[in-house]
Amino acid sequence: MSESLEFRLLKYIVAVAETSNFTRAAERLFLAQPSLSKQIRNLEEEIRFPIFDRSRDGVRVTLAGEMVVAYAKEALRVRDELVAMARAVYLGEVPPLRLGFSSFVSGHILQSFRETYSTMFPGCEIKLTGGDPAHVLQRINRRAVDCAILPMPIEIDIYHVQQISRSPLVVCLRNDDPLAQQLQLDIHEIAERIKIFRDPELQPSAHARLVEMFAEVGIPIHLACSANTPADIQWMVKAGYGLALIDQLSPLDPGLTSRPIAGVNWTADTAFVHHNRTDHIALPFIERSLAQRWRDGDRKKRTEGVRPEQLKLLA
Repeated sequence: MSESLEFRLLKYIVAVAETSNFTRAAERLFLAQPSLSKQIRNLEEEIRFPIFDRSRDGVRVTLAGEMVVAYAKEALRVRDELVAMARAVYLGEVPPLRLGFSSFVSGHILQSFRETYSTMFPGCEIKLTGGDPAHVLQRINRRAVDCAILPMPIEIDIYHVQQISRSPLVVCLRNDDPLAQQLQLDIHEIAERIKIFRDPELQPSAHARLVEMFAEVGIPIHLACSANTPADIQWMVKAGYGLALIDQLSPLDPGLTSRPIAGVNWTADTAFVHHNRTDHIALPFIERSLAQRWRDGDRKKRTEGVRPEQLKLLA
């Protein structure tokens, strides 16, 4: 974009586009119509293409101009949000960010989110609320929390869902298990021993996706034990109730180890979630920051061959 596209001109462009008339736009902006027309004409000459087609029937945005108008609206919206947020930080009027989370979310993601938030909004408080995904989403619906970091998938349309992390699922087993001597495990050979899962009622969509993943390799799920927390899963593995699938980033209790699964690309995905009709002043900035980090991390992964477990989007 041209350096001449300052906020003042962006505001002018939006006004003309919305009114389809230079005179009405000038009245809205409290400007003289000749001055408005001249400033936009000068801009068009500098960028070397017309933003508007002018005729006796009125003013119409050109195809190229539609891109400029869209940019102008977004830039003005972001500017207004930034000024409002900065003013609120200065006046100490930013309410605490009430962040829900699931125990199945890696602790380093929560800590990195907290550090990122503190950098973006110095002195602004975060209040954490833990719980299983279903209950956290209910709290979002009741506006008891503003947003959450939760395992995916989350398929209800009333939420905005921004993926922020991906890491491989691995097999959790005891150190003294003969399988621990192998560098990686064949899912077909160990499937009957994978018996410990998260409680399907905690996040039905996630369990349904797990069933699909097993079905894609021709294996039924053997759900013998269910758990509410990662600690419960690891205790069951140590007690000999079976093997479990866990996030590779999960810290392991003494006596346990993990092994990758050969031939599959199963991952634990994590998302930042908030209600589509939310009003916490910081959320637009958080959302844009996380989306950009995800895009940058995904681009780096594609160009440099970074494995999923190396993708640390909030670090």
